[in-house]
Amino acid sequence: MINASHQTPGTDETGMTEDEKRRDQLLAAPDAVEEDAAPRIDVTERDGVTRIDVRDDAAVRPGGVDDETEEPA
Repeated sequence: MINASHQTPGTDETGMTEDEKRRDQLLAAPDAVEEDAAPRIDVTERDGVTRIDVRDDAAVRPGGVDDETEEPA
């Protein structure tokens, strides 16, 4: 374990940043590929407001499987 007094700024006791931990976790699954760890959202903060946007290039997006889903009869 890393001594807290010798941590690199932005890391915790594991010595990893939040982005490094996220990537490590996403790539730990069986058959995971590098694209699985690609960012899917952009987070911005301005004037105390946090905005979360789904990236245009995100391979996986929230919502239905098909944008043209049929209305129930």
